[in-house]
Amino acid sequence: MNTTLYCNKCGTPNSGEAQFCSRCGSALNPLPAAQSPAAAGPYTPVRAEAVGYGGFWIRVVAFIIDGIIVRAVAWPVSMIFGLGGLAGMMGGFPHGALDLHLFGSGVVLMLVIFGSWLYEAFMLSSPYQATLGKMIFGMKVTDLSGNRISFARATGRHFAKWLSGMILGVGYIMVGFTERKQGLHDMLAGTLVRQ
Repeated sequence: MNTTLYCNKCGTPNSGEAQFCSRCGSALNPLPAAQSPAAAGPYTPVRAEAVGYGGFWIRVVAFIIDGIIVRAVAWPVSMIFGLGGLAGMMGGFPHGALDLHLFGSGVVLMLVIFGSWLYEAFMLSSPYQATLGKMIFGMKVTDLSGNRISFARATGRHFAKWLSGMILGVGYIMVGFTERKQGLHDMLAGTLVRQ
């Protein structure tokens, strides 16, 4: 049986499996199609669950925590390949040390770029629906209906963050000014950060 749930806030019809409204993001109560808010009358009390969104500053702190985690994994590799860099800082590169330093820097850069992508995409598409930084603050990344996102959508969201940063961080700052606390990367990927 196909059921339709109507949003208590905006009245938009949603699928029966949706937890949150596809239009406004409010939590949905299981009202059958025959009992839409319009048909129930203006004074019928409807229990609504409060939905919170992760704000700008709490997401900044979660981002910093995630950055520390990714770099902590990359740190041993940088120590192995970065020994040539220590020689360069002490007054000159011995023969081959410059090559080792440049190679090591490139390896560490690739490890951080690919590591942060895989870390974020796997964690957001997992049953946890959050990176470790977001889990600390009780946040989850969902699609607009409140469902878990796929690895492909998490990947798109991760690389859309680059666009948010390239425009002088305006894509990130948008989190503080939009109704559902969405950054540009959230809007492009069709995701919400719920708290």
